[in-house]
Amino acid sequence: MKKTAMFVAFTAAVALGSNASAVTLTLACGAVGQELELCKAGAARFEKATGNTVKIFESPNLTNDRLGLYQQQLAAKSSDIDVYQLDVVWPGLLSQHFVDLKGKIPQAEVDANFKSIIDADTVDGKLVAMPWFTDAGVLYYRTDLMKKYGYTAAPKTWAELNTMAKKIQDGEQKTNKAFAGFVFQGKNYEGLTCDALEWVASFGGGNIVDNTGKITINNPKAAAALDAAASWVGGISPKGVTTYDEEPARGIFQSGNAAFMRNWPYAWALGQGADSKVKGMIGVAPLPAGPGGSPAATLGGWQLGVSTYSKNQDAAIALVRYLSGPEEQKIRAIEGSYNPTINALYTDKDILKANPFFGSLLSVFTNAVPRPSGPTKSKYNQVSQAFSTAVSDVLNKKMNGTQAVAQLNTELTRIKGRAW
Repeated sequence: MKKTAMFVAFTAAVALGSNASAVTLTLACGAVGQELELCKAGAARFEKATGNTVKIFESPNLTNDRLGLYQQQLAAKSSDIDVYQLDVVWPGLLSQHFVDLKGKIPQAEVDANFKSIIDADTVDGKLVAMPWFTDAGVLYYRTDLMKKYGYTAAPKTWAELNTMAKKIQDGEQKTNKAFAGFVFQGKNYEGLTCDALEWVASFGGGNIVDNTGKITINNPKAAAALDAAASWVGGISPKGVTTYDEEPARGIFQSGNAAFMRNWPYAWALGQGADSKVKGMIGVAPLPAGPGGSPAATLGGWQLGVSTYSKNQDAAIALVRYLSGPEEQKIRAIEGSYNPTINALYTDKDILKANPFFGSLLSVFTNAVPRPSGPTKSKYNQVSQAFSTAVSDVLNKKMNGTQAVAQLNTELTRIKGRAW
């Protein structure tokens, strides 16, 4: 891969920013899709560039499990992990445990990233982490089956998706009983919060909590969105969808057993892999809208932060600069379809060749709906768990949407207390 003069200078600066004598660092990485493999490869390149050693700490796949583990490590002020991979909604919750990178990373490198993500990584004026890759929910679909059943474009509304998925599912189940119309993340965890926020927002039901901290979830449009999703379970979606996170949904779609899938951009590269039964037959589009609403995609993504308990903070900061830099983000985009956080990379010809939808869906990524971690501050995790549990109850037919949002309003009011 050709290296520009800017990147050569950047790499040299990072190398000089590490300790004069070689040290060993531990980097916590996720393992969803190709995350772990690409993390190890990036760490190996850093080792070669700096002479330092990087050990990889393999984190749990589920964000809830990962957060719990991180909180244990940080509460104990453990120096075992130097650099943590952080969800975009965690800075406000964990900021006291991370080094302020403001002034320690050149401002030009910070400013090269999407402002909205830098804002999310900044808590009380402190830059808690640097963006590594961003995410937003997208709709995957089988282009061959769309053509087979007479469809020329992806569904624009959830009602259209339901109709199309049902027609394709009915046809395909004549020879494949395991075939599903639509798969998504229906398990009760943070992923369900992301999916359900998209449904609610796309129906015009707002966010769970608005930017001022007001609880807004108890409204008819939000209730209608949850009822619509519940109607899919056992219809166009298998009943088991209420146990799926990202990887089970991807596995079903990639094995050729689903017409549509909601997932993150990382699934694209894997779907084009040699072992994929749907290679060359995948389309990507914005998620559908509800009645009178607009498409909505939840903002996801991961950051890299340096633990205040690290014994090698300078080298750890150098590792964060290296991994979040332009060349590493380009490699991850090409090899794993991980969305860059650096604006300029969205016009990179190599990246667009590997991920044709990056350019056409740029507005989806730049205008994604944030989860309410900002206004709810340290209580966000409780808010998200209450929300996903209420949604799970609707999907499992324990209550309807109207009952769920009313009970959720009461629960969130209790969690809020006098203030977030």
